[in-house]
Amino acid sequence: MLGIPRRYSHFVYGFIQSGLTCAIAAAIASFPLVGSGHFVMHWLQAWLFAWILMLPVVLFAAPVIRRLAHAVTREE
Repeated sequence: MLGIPRRYSHFVYGFIQSGLTCAIAAAIASFPLVGSGHFVMHWLQAWLFAWILMLPVVLFAAPVIRRLAHAVTREE
């Protein structure tokens, strides 16, 4: 393993989550290009662009979303 300190797990989670989400969304958006043979190149470009934009959003929005989810739920 990389040995990243656990206190940075929020950033590691955001890194992985945003990359996976953008990869799936870019694949769906690129699907019409499967027949033309341009799917892979278009998918990689779309994924990289989306990931560069979404990574900071995920990292900075996650704490706010976590607090909001906590505010609208209750203990069981």
